[in-house]
Amino acid sequence: MTRATNKLTATAVRNAKPKEKAYKLSDGGGMYLEITPSGGTYWRLKYRFNGKEKRLALGIYPETTLAQAREKREDARRQLAQGIDPSAAKQAERRASKVAAANTLNAVATEWLAVHQDKVVHDHYRHDKRRLELHLLPVLGNRVLSEITAPELLDCLRKIEKQGKLETAKRVRTLASMIFRYAIVTERADRDTAADLKGALKSPQVKHHPAVTEPDEIAKLMRAIYAYSGEPVTLAALKLSALVFVRPGELRRAEWNAINLDDATWKFNPSKNGSPLIVPLATQAVEALADLSDLTGRGRYVFPGARSRERPMSENAITAALAGMGYKGRMTAHGFRAMARTVLEERLNYPPAHIEQQLAHSVKDANGRAYNRTAFLEQRRDMLQAWADYLDTLREGSQNVVPIRGRA
Repeated sequence: MTRATNKLTATAVRNAKPKEKAYKLSDGGGMYLEITPSGGTYWRLKYRFNGKEKRLALGIYPETTLAQAREKREDARRQLAQGIDPSAAKQAERRASKVAAANTLNAVATEWLAVHQDKVVHDHYRHDKRRLELHLLPVLGNRVLSEITAPELLDCLRKIEKQGKLETAKRVRTLASMIFRYAIVTERADRDTAADLKGALKSPQVKHHPAVTEPDEIAKLMRAIYAYSGEPVTLAALKLSALVFVRPGELRRAEWNAINLDDATWKFNPSKNGSPLIVPLATQAVEALADLSDLTGRGRYVFPGARSRERPMSENAITAALAGMGYKGRMTAHGFRAMARTVLEERLNYPPAHIEQQLAHSVKDANGRAYNRTAFLEQRRDMLQAWADYLDTLREGSQNVVPIRGRA
C-alpha cells in the first residue's frame, strides 16, 4: 500500500456528486470513496494478500464517516501485518455474529416455546410464555445462552423474589432449566446452568386449592350445583367438573370431536404430558353432555365462551359461578380434583394408581416405567361410575354408598 494517506477532507467527501460514470476519490493507503451514477457512496480498501489483489468494504457514506473509514483501514493494515486476510476475518466475524444471534436466550427460548406449545394446553403455554417475557428475557434475552452464568441467572431470580413472587421465581427457574436442556439437545449448550440453582431460592408457602371433602359438605355442594340458575353451559361445566375431575383448563377447552357419547369416552392430551388420556364417562356425564349437545354440539368447543363460540369459556367461569353460589374461598374449579382424590381413596377405597391415572398424573409400574394413559381403563370406568353414583346418593340426602369392589 502507498504510504501517503489522509488525502481527503470532510468537505471534499461531502461535496462529491454522482457523475455519468462511477469514479473514485482516493484517501491513500489503498482506501478510496467510490461514487456511483445512482448516488451511492462506498468506502473501499484495495490491498494485496498472498500476491492477489483484493478489496474490502469499509462502509457506506455518510453512515460511516471519513474518520471511521480511516479507523477501519488502520485495523485492516494491522491484520495484514499479522498475516491475517481482512476480508476473511470479516466473513468469519459475520458468521460468528449469525451463530451468536441464533444462540441467544431469546432465540433458543423462541424455538423451545414453539415445541412447548404442542405439548401443553393453551393456558399452560400462555402462562409460561408470559413469565419468560416479563421476568427472564428482558434481563438476559440478548445474551448468548451458553455464556449465562449461574450467578447472573440467580440475580435475575432474586429480583422476582424481592417482589414477593416466590412461586413465580421457582417457576421461572424451572422454565430456564427446560430451555437450557433444549439448548443441550440442539447443541447450543453443554450443560444446564439453571440446575445449579436448585435449592437456592426461597420456598413459597404451599397453598392448596380450596376444596370440600366431607360428605355432608359435598352433598350441599352438589345440591347447589344442580340448583344453579345461570347459563346452561356453566351448569354443565360444573357437573362435569365434579364427575370427571380433569384439570379446569382441559375441561373448558374440551372439543366435541374428542368425545364419543356412544362409546362413553373422551380422549385428549393432558396439559402435563403429551400422551393421550382416555376418560371413561359415567352415565350421568353422558346425560349431561347429551343435553348440552343440543346447545353447543354444532360448534368446536363443548363449553364455548359467552361472547364467542369460537373460543372456550373463560378460565374463571367455573370458580366465579362457585363464588356466586356462596363458595368463595371454600371451593374452586381445581378443588374438584382434590375432592375426588381424597374421597375416592379414603372413603370409597379405590387404589391410588387408578385415581392418579384419572388425574393424569405420572403413574409408574414396579419397574419404574410410566403406564400408558389408556391403562386401568376398565377399572377407571367402574371407579367413575361409582363416583357419579356416590355424588347422586349424597345429593339425594343419603350417605349410603353402593358397595365398592375393593382395592384391585
